Amino acid sequence: MPKPKVAVLRPNDTRIDEAIRSLQSLGVSPIADPMLTICPTGQQPREAEYCIFTSATGVELAVEHGWVPDGGTVCAVGRQTATALRNWGYSVDVIPSTFTSAGLVEELADKVEERTVEIARSAHGSDVLTQGLEEAGAVVHETHLYRLERPSTAGRSVSLAAEGELDGILFTSPKIVEYFFEIAKERDDTAALRRGLAGTIVGAIGTPTERAARREEITVDVKPDTVGFKQLAERTIRKINSI
Repeated sequence: MPKPKVAVLRPNDTRIDEAIRSLQSLGVSPIADPMLTICPTGQQPREAEYCIFTSATGVELAVEHGWVPDGGTVCAVGRQTATALRNWGYSVDVIPSTFTSAGLVEELADKVEERTVEIARSAHGSDVLTQGLEEAGAVVHETHLYRLERPSTAGRSVSLAAEGELDGILFTSPKIVEYFFEIAKERDDTAALRRGLAGTIVGAIGTPTERAARREEITVDVKPDTVGFKQLAERTIRKINSI
């Protein structure tokens, strides 16, 4: 019996390699389709009373460019971001109970009036953080540590999905969902893609990724409780094997 084919869409760095190994260990045939290239801007966060990081990538780039907390309150959206900070030896003062930008706004809303807040993240973040904190009275500055671009080689999974050749597909960020469907639209394959995905188990990390898929009229079958890739892969493959 052939192994299930599961497409994994991750940045074209060590994360795609780790994902392939993880899927192989779970007994499926991984279809690697790197869908993001991370392009550092060379900027680093400004000094502020509160400094917010939204991704482990942002933490790594900030530290590489010489960032240190300077006594400010360090905030992380999610456990992976917090772990990245701790791995560099920095304490994390605030992690929202709900691992979203809205959750962090709620956590900080009664603390940041007339305080300086630095948001260090990609150039593609939503306005939820900036608007929410400004409405709470904070003086907000945002530093774009990196941009996300689509690799010229991306798109193998789009073709396979449109042909109904995938048993599962793993979406790991809203931007990846956007690029995935952008490729389909460029190829005029959107209708075929939606038909193909109707018979594919779709896994997504986090509510923002799930929402991005739903905007494209795609049903998400698996959304784990955490934002870790391992749980996403395990639960998606369990779902595939149960059919």
